[in-house]
Amino acid sequence: MASRAKLSRSTRSSRKQKQRARLPSAERPLRRAALAEVKDDLSRFLRLAESEDILITRYGKPAGVLIGFESEDDWFDYRLEHDLEFLRRVAEARERLRSGVGVRLEDLPS
Repeated sequence: MASRAKLSRSTRSSRKQKQRARLPSAERPLRRAALAEVKDDLSRFLRLAESEDILITRYGKPAGVLIGFESEDDWFDYRLEHDLEFLRRVAEARERLRSGVGVRLEDLPS
C-alpha cells in the first residue's frame, strides 16, 4: 500500500476555493501588528491579509501596510487601481465621452 505524503496546513488552505468577494481597502478590517511579530510569522500574516489589511508598526508607530490577495484577479485589480497611466487614460476617455466624442459601449453593435 502506497503512503501519501501529508500536506502542510498552508498547502491545504491554498487549495480551498475562496468564495467571498474582496472588499475595497476602505471597508476591510484593519489589524495592528508589531514588525517583530510579522517577521517571526510572515506566512500566518499573509493568510490573515487575504481578508484584512495588516498595519505593521515599528516601536508602536505605523511603518507599513501588508495587503493580501485572495486570487490573481484581486492582484490584477489592485495593480489597475494603482496604475497612474491607466487611471489617466480612463479619465481622458470619460472626458471625451462627456464632450460627445467617442462611442459608448451600449451603442456598439452586438
